[in-house]
Amino acid sequence: MDALPLDLSHPSVQFYLALVRLQVLTPLSLLLNIASLLICAILAQPSIPYLLHSHPTALTPNAHAIAVYVMAVWIAQIGYCVLLVTARKEETKKAMVSAVGMALVGANCVMALWAIAFIMQWFLISTVLQGIILLLLLFSNIALLIYHPPSSSRPLDTALIHAPIRFFFVLPLHILFPMSLFVALNLRYPQNIPVPSPPSTFPFSALVAHSGRTPALFVVLGTNLFGLLIVALRRDIVYAVAATWCAISLWTAEYPKPSGVYITSITFTALYPLVLILSMVYHHFYQAPRQNRIALPGDERALGRSSTDTSVPPGYEARGNAQGMQAGPREVEEENWG
Repeated sequence: MDALPLDLSHPSVQFYLALVRLQVLTPLSLLLNIASLLICAILAQPSIPYLLHSHPTALTPNAHAIAVYVMAVWIAQIGYCVLLVTARKEETKKAMVSAVGMALVGANCVMALWAIAFIMQWFLISTVLQGIILLLLLFSNIALLIYHPPSSSRPLDTALIHAPIRFFFVLPLHILFPMSLFVALNLRYPQNIPVPSPPSTFPFSALVAHSGRTPALFVVLGTNLFGLLIVALRRDIVYAVAATWCAISLWTAEYPKPSGVYITSITFTALYPLVLILSMVYHHFYQAPRQNRIALPGDERALGRSSTDTSVPPGYEARGNAQGMQAGPREVEEENWG
């Protein structure tokens, strides 16, 4: 058989093959993720919602809120798959191939395996799988922020690359990994305590020793402080929305929470949008470069120009200042006031 008329070791050919590989594997992994979660949540017995009710913890979220969140992740990933096929800009292709790459494919496949492990009640394995998802998505997010940061000149990249990866990352970090870990460590409510109606009669004294109240508080506080730091430093709207959603899912859950978890989740629900707005205002007024400023000859302030600016000939500003001092103040003619 004759050799192919292509040099497979050439960087351009390797990049093209990597892009084609992602165009095929990413939609397939997403379909696998969707099919596995739907089957395990609706058709399987026991199902994921049933196990959430039969193994409640202090970190068990509102199932309906998380279901809507997962659907939002799926929709965002569908947009990412469309961009994979239709992208024309080289920077966009590099972000998807180099930064995201096979990490998203792996995260979708591992998520499908997690659903199966969870309904089989292999809770330790499901916790390990959630840890793998966290590592894969953490790598993608760091690579995107360092090498392909969001830019206003490429809004589609922000909406269809950064947003799906960030949204997907927040879910296991704030909800799924801690919840699976608590179930695996048996830090859950006693199974013989039903949810009363009204919930205010829930016997908290019966679960204090079993529910992991203090560890749950530390987990909620730690993950949300980490998220709040990202929102403050990066002015990350997507992370703020996702983390707020997760916080709401905690304090609106069917099972009442210990007071520390309840108060902390409500507090961060209010803090995320507040910190995001304050961070944007601070950046706009104190850090954003000022543009459209007019410089007059002899201006002592030099309008923020650094001394190393090579666009101004050496001594020009000094001569301008000297001429302005010799000439003295200038009169403004009356016609200029008209």
